[in-house]
Order: sequence, then C-alpha cells, then structure tokens
Amino acid sequence: MNKIGFLIISIFILSVSISKAQNYKTAVGVRGGFPTGLNAKYFFTKKDAVEAIVSAYRGGFEITALYEKQSNAFDIPYLEWYYGGGFHAGFFNADIARPGYYFEGRGRGFTIGLDGVIGLEYVFTNIPWVLGIDLKPTYDFTPNPGIWFGGGISFRFYF
Repeated sequence: MNKIGFLIISIFILSVSISKAQNYKTAVGVRGGFPTGLNAKYFFTKKDAVEAIVSAYRGGFEITALYEKQSNAFDIPYLEWYYGGGFHAGFFNADIARPGYYFEGRGRGFTIGLDGVIGLEYVFTNIPWVLGIDLKPTYDFTPNPGIWFGGGISFRFYF
C-alpha cells in the first residue's frame, strides 16, 4: 500500500472515531452545585439524551428533567459538549430551610419552572466514569416568578 492510501485510510478511521457523539448508553451518579442531588443520563440516539436530577433541598425535594443534544467538543476525543432544556417541579418547606435562603419564611409550597442547560463532559476510557460541568439557568413560575442561575459538577458511572 502506498503512503497516500495509508494516509487516507488513517484519516478516515480517525475521523470516524472522533465523530462518534456518544460513548455510553446510560450513566448514573451524583451532582454537586445548584441543584445538588442524584442524576442519571440516558441516550436514546447517538446525539440525543435525557437527563434527570433528583435533589433534596429547600426543606423538600425537586425533580428536573432535561432533553439534551450532545456532540464532540474542540476535536478532543471523549470530550463532549451538550445543550438543551426541560422543566422542574418540587415541594419545599421553608420553615426548615437554612437562614437567609431564598425560601426562608415562605412556609410550605410548590415550585415549577423551565430549565436550560449547557455543559461539557469528559468520558474516561480506562474506567467507566463520566465527569461533567454545566450551567443551568432556570425560570420559576411559582412561588415567585424569576430567573435563577445555577450550575454544577456531575460524576456518573456509565454502563
């Protein structure tokens, strides 16, 4: 085989491996930040995923569901960026929330709103772990309408 043929085949193989948008099917783990909690991510196509976050804070709990599009970032293998949106809903009990917290003194109630997300994640190849970092702005419809900015770091086990 001549050098040009070898080069073309090598570039093709490298581009196919880099263009792979997802390196796992399902991952579960923990998330620190706002919100902090347990999370899971599931790919239903190579570039489309759903992520769920279950968090216990505000003296209650909240569930967030996100639809995400994902692809390679900066032509670096196993580094991917993602963006998407979804919603959150939960209950809070501000009577037991920490002093100075957003819900302090508001009693008990229900919260619902819209979420956006943009982030980066790295898939480790020698161990079955994913490390992600994201920004997650939210808009609360209740109890007080407003925009809040959050973000976090996720550490998930994939299988």
